[in-house]
Amino acid sequence: MHVLLTIVGGLLLLAVFALFGKQWGGDTAGSIAAAKLFLPAWLLMSVVNMWVGVTRAGYTVREELPILLLVFAVPAAAAWLVVAFLPRG
Repeated sequence: MHVLLTIVGGLLLLAVFALFGKQWGGDTAGSIAAAKLFLPAWLLMSVVNMWVGVTRAGYTVREELPILLLVFAVPAAAAWLVVAFLPRG
């Protein structure tokens, strides 16, 4: 359940990034730039989530790596879709 909530949180964060990008950029180019900025921010948050799982929850790094990949990959793929298919301009 925690993995699902983390992925949903990542998708919501991507939406916030895209909306602020559009607000500040004035067009879809701002949303595209914000989606690109989302990726390193989400990677950092995903690694912190893994670190908490290892240090606080008692999982090993080997157990947490597949979860890290899943938690990062789903919102990152959504960000890639925003960058790839949102019209420029």
